[in-house]
Amino acid sequence: MANRRVRKLRVRPARSKPGPGRPPVHTETWSKVSVVLFDRQITDLDRLSADMRGVNGKKNLNRAEIIRALIDGLIDSGMDVTATASEADLRARVARRLGTPYR
Repeated sequence: MANRRVRKLRVRPARSKPGPGRPPVHTETWSKVSVVLFDRQITDLDRLSADMRGVNGKKNLNRAEIIRALIDGLIDSGMDVTATASEADLRARVARRLGTPYR
């Protein structure tokens, strides 16, 4: 039998002093994840980010900040999505809750 490697999940410990590179902006523990987004979603996120800057003249939110805000908003809403059967179903439920015409 061929030897199989077992990958261990690495959890980043909280740093007590700043390291090299970009300064940390998060006040809670975090993990870096990769997700697949469609090109149209990236385009819309970038457009939303640029439009936010145009409206309020301040620093615009980046993609990750927008995605985190949307996830936290869904969680904070208390909306019960446990019976959701698919991604399309979840999208429709959220759109209805936000009052958009997507069905």
